[in-house]
Amino acid sequence: MQIVTTLPSATEMVAALGLEPVGVSHECDYPPSAAEAPAVTRSRINADESASSAEIDRQVLEIATTEDGVYEIDVETLDDLDPDVIVTQGMCDVCAVDETVVADAVDRIAADPKVVPTDPHSVGDVLDDIERIGRAVDREARAREVRADLESRIDAIRERTADIDAADRPRVAIFDWTEPAMIAGHWTAELVDWAGGAYGLADVGARSRPREWEEIRDYDPEIVIVAPCGFGLEQIARNRTDLTDRDGWDALTAVRENRVWAMDGDHYLNRPGPRLVDTLEALAAIVQPDRFDGPDSDIAVPFDELAGLESVSDTSAPGSGS
Repeated sequence: MQIVTTLPSATEMVAALGLEPVGVSHECDYPPSAAEAPAVTRSRINADESASSAEIDRQVLEIATTEDGVYEIDVETLDDLDPDVIVTQGMCDVCAVDETVVADAVDRIAADPKVVPTDPHSVGDVLDDIERIGRAVDREARAREVRADLESRIDAIRERTADIDAADRPRVAIFDWTEPAMIAGHWTAELVDWAGGAYGLADVGARSRPREWEEIRDYDPEIVIVAPCGFGLEQIARNRTDLTDRDGWDALTAVRENRVWAMDGDHYLNRPGPRLVDTLEALAAIVQPDRFDGPDSDIAVPFDELAGLESVSDTSAPGSGS
């Protein structure tokens, strides 16, 4: 079966089912073999390591005023791949190629593939997507096994935090963009709850959106996690002053108590695939350090350790978290 994926999370889900896509997006990088497959998408945004979060946001807003969109499909390559199934998304046209762009491309190729869109806003949605993709690619039994394993790991965390009273759950704020400041939505609230924290700035399923800095200051988070969409730890390091230079940053409880972390938002928090459970396990270690061992340093590091990462090359692009 010829499978094409147009976003990294879909590539990871297909790989978890024991299959390799014949074509992927230009942002797909996990598992490592995915980078060897032909890319069927391109971005119109310059988001290399030298681009600041503010500059990337400016480009996105500028392109949004046109009819071109952030991404385009290489129709010739897609046609050559002769796909049977294309897995795409409908959640965010800034994160990755969406189903509308895919539908237009499919109209221009010889094949008549089944298009499987994903639109996750909760962890349950992500698990449902794994099973839906499994049905589409004739791997239903394997999809059920993958889901059961992920649910078992989720339950293991929830069982260890279920007895934590509301008064003992620290206020958590997670940024999925820094200029402008945006609070992470979708599945983030439930991940924080399962990890033993309180997430008062967004409800489960709510979209990520810009927030006034005063709103965040008034909330006064006890834990801050900086995980911009599409940014690895090195790119977060280069943009850390987006937050640290803001008025009142040093007065936040999280800053005063040295409970600020950077998390790889590209591969973990903002990528709704199997590794979202890795994100949960890392969050539990950050939010309730007395109950869990510290997070893997490839996933998250204390914010004050970022300076040493700033010079490391990083070519992440925004939106590869999908």
